[in-house]
Amino acid sequence: MSTNTDLEALRRPQIIQAALLAISELGIASVTMDDIARSAGLSKGGVAHYFSGKDVLCKEAFHEFFARIFLRSRETMDACDGPLEKLLSFGWLYNWDDPDVNLGYPLLLDCMALAPRDAEYRRLFHDWVDSWIAMLREAVMEGLRLGIFDGIDPDASARTISSIYHGVAVRWYLDRDAHTSAWAVDACRRSIAGLLGADMP
Repeated sequence: MSTNTDLEALRRPQIIQAALLAISELGIASVTMDDIARSAGLSKGGVAHYFSGKDVLCKEAFHEFFARIFLRSRETMDACDGPLEKLLSFGWLYNWDDPDVNLGYPLLLDCMALAPRDAEYRRLFHDWVDSWIAMLREAVMEGLRLGIFDGIDPDASARTISSIYHGVAVRWYLDRDAHTSAWAVDACRRSIAGLLGADMP
């Protein structure tokens, strides 16, 4: 590998992580390339060498972060034994001490705010949600094969479960005084188990 290729392999992730931190802290409307360069410990020209502008960098940063969270979610599910346990395994999404949570919710909410007027952000959000639904659908179908769930539509159920997690997350994150972590975890578990006609483990 050449020195330039080595440097690029280090710099791009460094800049993307700096962008994620800066966007999460300042908001995508307020963050500048100077903020991102400062966070990365680089000059603005150094950042511009890898990313032609803020919009390109921000979209790649969002894409990378969503991929990271999806991988973590997949690993969380894969560590569980049964399909219901897999579907109920995302309590970490409501943990204030989790660094991905503190970084991620401002990013997700910024992406959602941009999506109605920007087709690329709408596509990012769609792809993110679609990945979740596909992953949840696998667990629902496993439960149907094993006879744990009965008489449910796997696609509709996966979409509903995704919506439950998403809706509870927004309430929990934006109104923490009225919506505690314990409430969020319990609300998801009860709603999902009820939807599937399953007893909570």
